[in-house]
Amino acid sequence: MKKQILFLLMTVLSLSCYAQITFDKGYYIDNNNQKVECFIKNVQWRSSPFKFEYKLTEDGNSEKATIATVKEFGIYNDFKYIRMIVDMDRSNNNINDLTYSKEPVFEKEELYLKVLVEGEYTLYQYSERNLKRYFYNKENEEIKQLIFKVYRDSEGKIQENNEYKRQLFADLKCPDFKMSKFAKLKYRKDDLTDYFVEYNNCNNLEFFNFEKKKKRDLINLTIRPRLNNATLLLEKPSSHSSINVKFENKISASLGLEAEFIFPFNRNKWSLIVESAFQQFNSDQDFYLENSYEKNITAKFKYTSIEATFGIRHYMFLNENSKFFVNAIYGFDVYSKSSIDFTINGTPYNLEVEALGNLGAGVGYKQNDKYSVELRYLVNRNVLGNDTWSSEYRTLSLIFGYTFL
Repeated sequence: MKKQILFLLMTVLSLSCYAQITFDKGYYIDNNNQKVECFIKNVQWRSSPFKFEYKLTEDGNSEKATIATVKEFGIYNDFKYIRMIVDMDRSNNNINDLTYSKEPVFEKEELYLKVLVEGEYTLYQYSERNLKRYFYNKENEEIKQLIFKVYRDSEGKIQENNEYKRQLFADLKCPDFKMSKFAKLKYRKDDLTDYFVEYNNCNNLEFFNFEKKKKRDLINLTIRPRLNNATLLLEKPSSHSSINVKFENKISASLGLEAEFIFPFNRNKWSLIVESAFQQFNSDQDFYLENSYEKNITAKFKYTSIEATFGIRHYMFLNENSKFFVNAIYGFDVYSKSSIDFTINGTPYNLEVEALGNLGAGVGYKQNDKYSVELRYLVNRNVLGNDTWSSEYRTLSLIFGYTFL
């Protein structure tokens, strides 16, 4: 069974690139200033691109365009890249490679810059592996890099050139901004984006924040009722007569609450999940033991627990409203009141249940970010914490979900 689950997960993941990368409604502007409506492959580049794929029709053939032929492209209400010739400083901020000059070293480059906030003053980002640079300009004026550089002074101490703070203080003024605001302002996308948004709001200017929708819905709370199909194998090896009991498959209901923390990168495809669930499994099983005068022995298994689960989830988008997902999880009991009881030849056995943690996997589907269904398999769990007895407790669950927050 474990091999089948592993094969299923590997198959689904191998199809993830096909399922999750879509061609979305967008446009590009060529060197002749002609705007072409098209469908752009939504890769969500972590590094600024120099080319992209598009289709002229949704069912058409894929074509490629490069920075040499296209001056602007984007997906509506999602992102926009603009070709710019800029003075670019590539000073390395790695501690082992710092220079002894605080001044940036500029070279002219032709790049695609990502628009973060567009308005009277527009904020741009360029990314390349560990290199991140931010630029800005006023409408129809020259674009400038926001200057930040880490360097060593004459004594070898690490210092920072925070010229970007003075640039913003000089060009983007607001009576409400205090000096403490600039002291706390970091050379990071979130900080700079928030600054440009606050500047526009302070001056009652029209603007568009491309990052706004990406900061929402990063935490989800979901109530998750489920049906569990559980089995328990119990064994005590013996030179006289081994005890083997198999509690047959039994359906039970349980209820869980899941908190999901979506990582704010890679199109929100990855998330951390934390779940707590209450579950019960009660079963009676008759078995036969050759060396016992008791021909019908009944074992009673009572299992009540509150289980905590931690895991990683990966989404594969089908379209704007629906997506598949796969989970890799680890679960353990934070509370358990359970026992296994039976009597053989007048000797009562009361086995203490000490459920250990176990791994699991799940595949599921979510619609409109509200309704979900998941099939989850938890691999063999040893429910007896001793060396005399061995056990295998397995659960296959059908889990329904409603995301209310």
